[in-house]
Amino acid sequence: MAVYKNLTAEAAAVLEAETQFGLVAGVDEVGRGPLVGDVVTAAVILDPANPIAGLNDSKKLSEKKREALYPEILAKALAVSIGRASPREIDELNILHATMLAMQRAVAGLAIKPGRVLVDGNRTPDFGVQADAVVKGDGLIAAISAASVVAKITRDREMAQLDAKHPQFGFAAHKGYPTKAHFEALDAHGVLPEHRRSFRPVREWLEANGGE
Repeated sequence: MAVYKNLTAEAAAVLEAETQFGLVAGVDEVGRGPLVGDVVTAAVILDPANPIAGLNDSKKLSEKKREALYPEILAKALAVSIGRASPREIDELNILHATMLAMQRAVAGLAIKPGRVLVDGNRTPDFGVQADAVVKGDGLIAAISAASVVAKITRDREMAQLDAKHPQFGFAAHKGYPTKAHFEALDAHGVLPEHRRSFRPVREWLEANGGE
């Protein structure tokens, strides 16, 4: 499987036994910080015989580059799957556990069962197969980078759809993150069904305005 140069010792060790475990799925998430919408995860199994040039942490890629890579990943990867957790699940479970659940859903949805799962970050849920967390893996491991691009494109498009539904909130610009513009829209227009009620700014607005 294609990986990047200058791997950290941790990342190199994670990949060392790749042939022992077979196909590897990379997993990443987008949307832990926003006040609105699903947390979205992606799982990607790349084809070792069909590498994709230019993969990197989606945050380090321009929007144009992400949009160009997205269809290439879908075309060349052996398997791609999206997982998510809703605002209600986030409120019930908390954002960490909801993210882990979304990751499990993404891996479970893969058309091919991987022998190993590599997750960006410092923790991983139980996938039923060997799994390892790789700190900053979205910039080190190609499969995780591909997952970060797929998750980012998916959630950004969903924010654009939400923006069309509620243009007064400006979701296309701030993607639901806690920006000044979002706070101002929240004060002016109130809480939407898509908002995460357990997140402090939303919770405080509800408390101040007698909402639930």
